[in-house]
Amino acid sequence: MSLKKQAFSGMVWTFGQQFSSQLVSFGISVFLARLLLPSDFGAIAMFSVLTSIASSIVDSGMASSLIRSKDINDKDLSTVFWFNLLTSFFLYSVIFLIAPLVADFYNLPVLKNVVRVYSITLIINALVTVQGVTFLKKLDFKTGFKVQIPSQIIGGLSGIFFAYNGFGIWSIVYYNIIQTTVSTIQLWIYSNWKPSLVFSKEKFKEHFAFGYKLTLSGLLNTIFNNIYTVVIGKIFSAVQLGFYNRADTLKQLPVTNLSNALNKVTFPLFSKIKDNDEKLKEVYKRLMKVVVFIITPVLSVMIVVATPLINLVFTEKWLQAVPYFQVLALTGVLYPIHSYNLNILKVKGRTDLFLILEIIKKALIVIVLVVSLKYGIMGLIWGQVISSFLAFFINTYYTGKFLNYGPVKQFFDLTPTLLLSGILATMMYYLRKYFLTGYVDIIQILIITFSYIVLYMGIALILKFDELKYIKELIKK
Repeated sequence: MSLKKQAFSGMVWTFGQQFSSQLVSFGISVFLARLLLPSDFGAIAMFSVLTSIASSIVDSGMASSLIRSKDINDKDLSTVFWFNLLTSFFLYSVIFLIAPLVADFYNLPVLKNVVRVYSITLIINALVTVQGVTFLKKLDFKTGFKVQIPSQIIGGLSGIFFAYNGFGIWSIVYYNIIQTTVSTIQLWIYSNWKPSLVFSKEKFKEHFAFGYKLTLSGLLNTIFNNIYTVVIGKIFSAVQLGFYNRADTLKQLPVTNLSNALNKVTFPLFSKIKDNDEKLKEVYKRLMKVVVFIITPVLSVMIVVATPLINLVFTEKWLQAVPYFQVLALTGVLYPIHSYNLNILKVKGRTDLFLILEIIKKALIVIVLVVSLKYGIMGLIWGQVISSFLAFFINTYYTGKFLNYGPVKQFFDLTPTLLLSGILATMMYYLRKYFLTGYVDIIQILIITFSYIVLYMGIALILKFDELKYIKELIKK
């Protein structure tokens, strides 16, 4: 199979996996949000930074090293597998011991046992990191599709069962553990590779040398991605954090899923053409424009219909999340671009530059956070928008050096889509405000969505946007 066909096949399966998975996940979250309280979700979010940090350390960037390496064998895979597994046991032990401190920090006694039980997922996930790599190396995304959906359904139904029977916060804990376990069992069944009792110091040094800088970058990223969660949970309340977490989760529904689906394809794809700068630049440019062309209208519509959408789906008790979501959604437009620019550095093997950029961005986040904190939660959220905008110029700096495609050129290529989306979003906002507020939620959502799509696609066709040509060519190939 040619590289183009592999890439397209990969996109089809990853989009299928992400869309189906998130459709199931979203449906489950709707049921759980209706059955549970905002404080339950806020409590889970409070310690998420802890498990996220541990997950970053467990892998130590070695999975990325395996993916970018041209020739790997069982010795490489087994070495990384045993390191990941042993690290997961060690970190789980640490979390188990400090769980009481986490509960004391947030003044929520229930977190002590919740943290200890929930963190078992660290060990379960470590059992399949390498199996996942073997599928990614072959650009085999079909297996991921077959694994993800059953695990989501089984885990989700279990969570709903526990929530319906009054288990509260534990419903979310059991949901995640069951989902992770089912996914792990399936990956072991589908994978032809099984670990050998081998650990090579040479292989470990080779992959760790590449991966540890990614790990440090990942740790910084994880800490600062969750820093707002920690601050809101500590200074405000679990209820307010629950609203923030719901808004952030809703924003991530289109953003993270599209970005993650493409990341699974683009990193191995970029790795195959990393020595051809012109081809790498062209592939990156097309990908970036198509992603923003798709994701911007989705977020724009969601911003306009946020109130009827949240009221309809999650009920009135979640309406305080509306203003949080509308601002957070602005950060979603550039999110995929951040990831793809950093992927260029990874495939070029410049993890040192990757780390430098992360340090610079995190320093800026601290400054913005300190300044915006005095303006309350909304000030913190607007600070995230500012940080995301600044991160765009930082992340694109070295892409300009390596591929002659820096921030100015990238922003210029994105301007038509961003401008069109902004104008249409403004029109739809006033349409809803002055003509649709008397209608039921679903009618408002349908009218705004249909009107936006028709105008967006119509104008794009009239003005002959390149993105339409790229999408058409991709489908044909």
